[in-house]
Amino acid sequence: METLTFLAAGFQVALTPTNLALALFGCFAGTIIGSLPGLGPVNGVAILIPLAFSLRLDPTSALIMLSAVYYGAMYGGRISSIMLNIPGDEPAIMTTLDGYPMARKGKAAEALAISGVASFIGATFATVGLTLFAPLLAKAAIYFGPADYFALYVLAFATIGGISGANPIKTLLAACLGLMIGTVGLDPATGTARYTLGSFNLYDGFDPIVAIVGLFAISEVLILFEMHVAGSEPIKRLGRVIPRWSDLKPGFGASLRGSVVGFIAGILPGAGASLGAVMSYSVEKRISNKDDTFGKGDPRGVAAPEAGNNAASGGALIPMLTLGVPGSGTTAVMLAMLVSLNIQPGPLLFQNQPEIVWGLIASLYIANFVLLALNIPMIGIFTRILSLPQWSLMPFVVMVSFLGIYSISHSSFDLLVMVGFGLLGYLLRKLDVSLVPVVLGLLLGADMENNLRRALSISDGSFAILVQSPISIGLYIVTILLLATAAVMSLRDRKRRPAGSEVHTLEE
Repeated sequence: METLTFLAAGFQVALTPTNLALALFGCFAGTIIGSLPGLGPVNGVAILIPLAFSLRLDPTSALIMLSAVYYGAMYGGRISSIMLNIPGDEPAIMTTLDGYPMARKGKAAEALAISGVASFIGATFATVGLTLFAPLLAKAAIYFGPADYFALYVLAFATIGGISGANPIKTLLAACLGLMIGTVGLDPATGTARYTLGSFNLYDGFDPIVAIVGLFAISEVLILFEMHVAGSEPIKRLGRVIPRWSDLKPGFGASLRGSVVGFIAGILPGAGASLGAVMSYSVEKRISNKDDTFGKGDPRGVAAPEAGNNAASGGALIPMLTLGVPGSGTTAVMLAMLVSLNIQPGPLLFQNQPEIVWGLIASLYIANFVLLALNIPMIGIFTRILSLPQWSLMPFVVMVSFLGIYSISHSSFDLLVMVGFGLLGYLLRKLDVSLVPVVLGLLLGADMENNLRRALSISDGSFAILVQSPISIGLYIVTILLLATAAVMSLRDRKRRPAGSEVHTLEE
């Protein structure tokens, strides 16, 4: 009852004309920013922080606007993933696996609608969880030590084979390549430069956003150019723009399951929406991929990661508000803004300044409905991208990619790195190697190494610390079970394959 009283007071704060207008603006701006390759929620929030200061907004209003941008960018990241096979940000990588195949089948409208509804379900689930369980979940997350986080990342890498659906050896090699790329830069323990070739530009390593845009956007342009030269057919045109309930129904269960997995991943400080999307897709594939349809345009493969990354983005607010520990890169930027406004997030924030916390939570409920109402009617606009001829669309993609990367760092070196990753992505795709394990290795490898270093520092170099915690032991058990299940399923597929191929030959 006390929670409902605080929430009602929060709605009084969120529904003031100023805060409501800021929430609407944040939703629209976030959707547009999230749809542009390279400009994810981190950059969207960072870009609009100066606006919050220039308008002299109070901390509550500033946090409401930036949180709406955060949610809007998570919604918007799916657009270019589905339409162009170019993720708007890191979590949207998983949406490309089934979203783009759906678009190529002429079902881009259904994919966008499914992703929009799944995003709404995931974000709403996270907001409800933030309302009810924030203190409890924050206390649970605080028990995770460096060894437990290392075990969590081992679990994440164990699911890569089930995500890509490619040759296990190629998948393993791709993940190792990503981990190798992630080691470029300064050693986190000694500060020694590693694999930088004497270039100061590589001391901070490769920016994941630059790598993602290069691997997906530039390589996609090269692939489409090659297909055009070879005389391949363009993507199928669209039929129905507004989908029916029957089109949305298959993804409903996947959205609920993805919301739970993503929310749990989100409340762990540092895990973020990327891990939420990866785990949600992997879990859904293990449960639902009975007909081997994932990766070929299965609606559940769109719904699960979209619900997962949006639930994780909401869950990431929990450690930021209750512990003062950012749960993701975006919440780290928001935390820096609050500190600059003399607001110190932590356990006492709920007691000393409840109007900030509950005003934010109430505004998130409003933002979810605004984003759903905003995105569904705009499906027709988004899908018209496919009607553009490729000779005009691809230069636009290249232009947006270059402008997006340059706007982040103002570095011409990053543009060269992006082109280099584009050539690498083109080569890997020609060799039928999935790009997802490469990106996941680059994204998660640095955090995995840092937590391993911290754990070894605590234990004076003893590796026994990695298996001493009940949490890490439980995660390793889950990892072993997943690997064993994957091995059993692989053996079953091999036994069935010869019979299936014989039938196929007879039919021909």
